[in-house]
Amino acid sequence: MTGVPASAAGGTSGARRAKGPASGGLTRASGRALAREARDTAPGDSGDGRARREVPGSEEARPAASSSPQPTDGSAGTAEAQGSTRAPRGGKIAAAAVDQASVWNIANLLTMLRLLLVPAFVMLMLADGGYDPAWRSLAWAAFAIAMITDLFDGHLARTYNLVTDFGKIADPIADKAIMGAALICLSALGDLPWWVTGVILGRELGITLLRFLVIRYGVIPASRGGKLKTLTQGVAVGMYVLALTGWLATLRWWVMAAAVVLTVATGLDYVKQAIVLRRQGIAERKAALEETEE
Repeated sequence: MTGVPASAAGGTSGARRAKGPASGGLTRASGRALAREARDTAPGDSGDGRARREVPGSEEARPAASSSPQPTDGSAGTAEAQGSTRAPRGGKIAAAAVDQASVWNIANLLTMLRLLLVPAFVMLMLADGGYDPAWRSLAWAAFAIAMITDLFDGHLARTYNLVTDFGKIADPIADKAIMGAALICLSALGDLPWWVTGVILGRELGITLLRFLVIRYGVIPASRGGKLKTLTQGVAVGMYVLALTGWLATLRWWVMAAAVVLTVATGLDYVKQAIVLRRQGIAERKAALEETEE
């Protein structure tokens, strides 16, 4: 029939052709809009992931292919905060381990060796009645090693910064222990008068106690006389430990006499320093108290 329009003659196929381009145009327009929005969004922002999920085609496959989601800035900041909080704890543990390991330094090991030599010296000194020259020689060797290590452990601790609380306590104990053991053994065997042992040990213990009493006012420094006294005592006691005869036996008596004189003289000097130190400390405290009251 001639009255039918050309568009209607096409039927549904014509309508399909008209609709196809229109729908395709809408799809491309929406894709361009979404792509533009994705470009405008800053990288790493949460909107970037949302734009990717909305873009059709190959852009949809990328988020789906990822097995683990990327951490956001908030989660990364939380992880960094947790790491920063764990670091100080680890630092404290490491510092504690270093402090604990510092006890086992060369200076403290020498002090420990000197402490172990005390019972060894006593056993060697009293072996076979205490008068066997061979055993006395071995006892002298143990005593000599102890005295030599006494010269080095303090120097090493101060030079290489190895001073520890253990060393401050153990070093003077080891010094008094080896000297006291030698003096008591010699007096018990009848080689040295008991009054000599009493004077030397009384002075050593008394000065040690005096140091503790005035430590709140200051520290009494070691004097040259004190160092000379320690050296003279070590030489004299070492000569008595050996089974000497003749002129050497006479010489050791004079060396011991010098040691006793130095022991008494340096002891009196320490007492004088302690009195002066205490008076100065009391005067400084009074002056500070008056200043605070004013």
